[in-house]
Amino acid sequence: MKHISLLIILFSFFMLLCPVVHAQQNKRPVVNGEFKNLAASRFINELETQTGYHFYYDSTGLDSVKVNMNIQGKPLPEVLDSAFANTEYRYAIYHTVVFITKGTTISTALPGDFFTRENTRADMAAAPGDMLTEAEEENKPQSASLENKLYEIGIKTQGKLQGVVKLAGYIRDITTGEPVPGTAVFVEKLKISVLSDQYGYYSITLPKGRHVLNIQSLGKKDTWRQVMLYGDGNLNIDMRDHILSLKAVVISAKKAANINSLQMGLEKVDIRTIKQIPVVFGEADILRVVQTLPGVKTVGEASTGFNVRGGSADQNLILFNDATIYNPSHFFGFFSAFNPDVVSSVELYKSSIPAKYGGRLSSVLDVASREGNKKKITGSAGIGLLTSRINIEGPLQKDKTSFIVGARTTYANWLLQFLPNEYKHSKASFYDVNLLLSHKINDKNDLYLTGYVSNDRFNLNSDTVYGYGNKNISLKWKHVFNNKLQSLVTAGYDAYGYKIYSQENPVNAYTMKFDINQTNFKLHFNYFVNSKHTLDFGLNSIYYTLHPGSFGPRNEKSLVTPEMVGAEQALESAVYVSERYNITSALSVQAGLRFSLYNYMGPKTVFEYAEGLPRELSNITDTMSYNKGKFINNYKGPEYRLSLRYAFTDDFSVKAGYNSLRQYIHMLSNTTAIAPTDIWKLSDPNIKPQYGEQLSVGFYKNFKSNTIETSVEVYYKKIKDYLDYKSGAVLVLNDHIETDVFNTTGKAYGVELMIKKLTGKLNGWISYTWSRTFLKMDDPTVGEIINGGAFYPANYDKPHELTLIGNYRFSHRYSFSLNTTYSTGRPITIPIGRYYYEGSMRALYSDRNVYRIPDYFRMDMSLNIEGNHKVRQKTHNSWTFGIYNLLGRKNPYSVYFVSENGVINGYKLSIFGAAILYANFNIRF
Repeated sequence: MKHISLLIILFSFFMLLCPVVHAQQNKRPVVNGEFKNLAASRFINELETQTGYHFYYDSTGLDSVKVNMNIQGKPLPEVLDSAFANTEYRYAIYHTVVFITKGTTISTALPGDFFTRENTRADMAAAPGDMLTEAEEENKPQSASLENKLYEIGIKTQGKLQGVVKLAGYIRDITTGEPVPGTAVFVEKLKISVLSDQYGYYSITLPKGRHVLNIQSLGKKDTWRQVMLYGDGNLNIDMRDHILSLKAVVISAKKAANINSLQMGLEKVDIRTIKQIPVVFGEADILRVVQTLPGVKTVGEASTGFNVRGGSADQNLILFNDATIYNPSHFFGFFSAFNPDVVSSVELYKSSIPAKYGGRLSSVLDVASREGNKKKITGSAGIGLLTSRINIEGPLQKDKTSFIVGARTTYANWLLQFLPNEYKHSKASFYDVNLLLSHKINDKNDLYLTGYVSNDRFNLNSDTVYGYGNKNISLKWKHVFNNKLQSLVTAGYDAYGYKIYSQENPVNAYTMKFDINQTNFKLHFNYFVNSKHTLDFGLNSIYYTLHPGSFGPRNEKSLVTPEMVGAEQALESAVYVSERYNITSALSVQAGLRFSLYNYMGPKTVFEYAEGLPRELSNITDTMSYNKGKFINNYKGPEYRLSLRYAFTDDFSVKAGYNSLRQYIHMLSNTTAIAPTDIWKLSDPNIKPQYGEQLSVGFYKNFKSNTIETSVEVYYKKIKDYLDYKSGAVLVLNDHIETDVFNTTGKAYGVELMIKKLTGKLNGWISYTWSRTFLKMDDPTVGEIINGGAFYPANYDKPHELTLIGNYRFSHRYSFSLNTTYSTGRPITIPIGRYYYEGSMRALYSDRNVYRIPDYFRMDMSLNIEGNHKVRQKTHNSWTFGIYNLLGRKNPYSVYFVSENGVINGYKLSIFGAAILYANFNIRF
């Protein structure tokens, strides 16, 4: 390959040999021939043969240019003008040499007044703002895009180099300028490696001297940089997309992040992988893909709620750019709240949860957005049977300020017409809008603004309308103090609420509302002490304002009696510190401590109950009223995080982890899935916060040059003060909810197996989970004892779960995907007999959750067709065709019982009882 780095040397050489250009030498040769879809490099070879001229260029990227020309006796400059029209490539001709460059043109002559103009100090001096001191010059970031160049960092010194230095910088996509998170930067000889953060920032400590940096990221072409380190400095790195060859696959033996990473129980899913997996109605769905991972169980077919390692749906902290999403579902749970076109990365923490996260017991789902194309305006759009979406992004100021605007909506009412008569006149709609801005103030400061709004509205064959939505806004400021210390300050506001109303009958017209709002502040620091030590520390605080519910007349004619449950306020704060220490290249440890403090605040009226007796209205002994801002009661305690990793070989390691967490907010629901009518409840003097601790061990082994990853993780979890409900519990508009719930203790344990292959024409993964989740309520002073005080399965306890995800790429344009899943049916309580009581027949129910609904099995498939890949084409399109529930299996969503004419009949409800065909058209521009 001919490198662009030779151009300047060659040009200087020719300038010395040929100082004078004669007029007769300006006569250029002519070119003849027909060139059809010829790669630029082959076209240039033909020109060299015909003209005798020598061409110098960098073939990287140039081969994507195709030439289609029919030339008859045209001079060389005219031919080159036509060949590189509408591209970034320029050319310069000097004698019989042609230089082809990207973006800039080499000048082959000096300015006409070069020898006559007066060169004063003013002409030679730089503007004051452009002058750099020696120290500033040392730390000025270099942009590194060439692999064969040696980059010198720091002030060059003579003599033997001793000591260590810190090298830092940003890793970005060379085409869009967006950061590349999770990129591995390592020096193989020294066994030193780091990962870039979600903003593409890395910091690595190395001995002074010469090193070769290996840079690798999923979906990007592996690259390296040669550096000579004299002192601390910055090096920004550009990466290119990796286009897989179907004829040959080059395997790297260094890709072993799952082996080397200290974090266990972490699942990362690439957005490209997400878009390959077939889902209902064909739209890429982040939460549906998360549900295919080991240890993650879905709560129902038509729901985006999920359970992680024995935890309930409300024990998952769902974040979008650090904003809390309380209801991540659209359209009865068929779609998730995340627009895949704006998402950059998805990370699910199931154990060893980092100390910076808190507030939930089971997991953290961290979804990060892209920053937007910093080079040019681009976009994408898609249209399907039920939804459409559009995304536009680009620079407001090139390489400095970028934006993304994404929106989705639905037009699903036509589908509801095919429902049975009792639902035929139903309506449903949703929309969501994302706005993301990123601004680079300077080399040390960046700002990020995220805005998100979603809204759902539906009615089921009645005049009762249900509406719910999320509103989130957050502002981040990232500051780099130096190569060792950086900070991230986040301030945000999150809100979720629903509204139900009916107005067909003016006399009975009503409106019922619920909402929860939180204002949060986070301050996080990363301190890279050296190659062995890394510190994370910070603090965060959340102020909750919750309106548990109101019910009132919708108009002046309504006779509905107003009812309202008093608002709740609370302040949740935490400080944390975490240290990672690489004891040896094989042994690493990470320990963290988080201390959380929760304050329940007034104004509020609190009931006190007789000690030692069940919490019932008849046992209320006192009513206490507290003024605004008054701390009613406090909960506090430490949370511990510990992780260990030992690598026996380069492709086998063992990890262990322990973490404890506290959760001060509870979701009250009479369903196992997340529903629009779910309400949230803050811990108070009568409802204690939840507490959980988990111990886990994992074994990780790679095969075939790290192209196949396998893992086995075992875990045991204990839960304390999880809320369960009494029979006939009233959850809505209940100002003494503590009388209808009770605290339980729980335990969960299981084994998770994963086999993953993410390279080659055939890729995908197989995951299997065996797990159990049990709860126990045996305190007679709280209320009725459940199942005689013995452990009983939780509503979401499903012992077996098996998932197969497979993708096969026939060519660059055609690929096939298959998704197969099986799971044990979830537990239910059923009537097992009948008895007479007060003159009527009643149903006798079994112990809680001792029976199960039938097992679940489903298979989906899709065919993805990409458009052509012409570089100069203004738009690129693709089609997705698929079948959801290929076998048409009537999988049960629930089983329920109805008393009809004195007989109790059982019914099975299936959401999708037939195969569903779908098609989606996507376009990028």
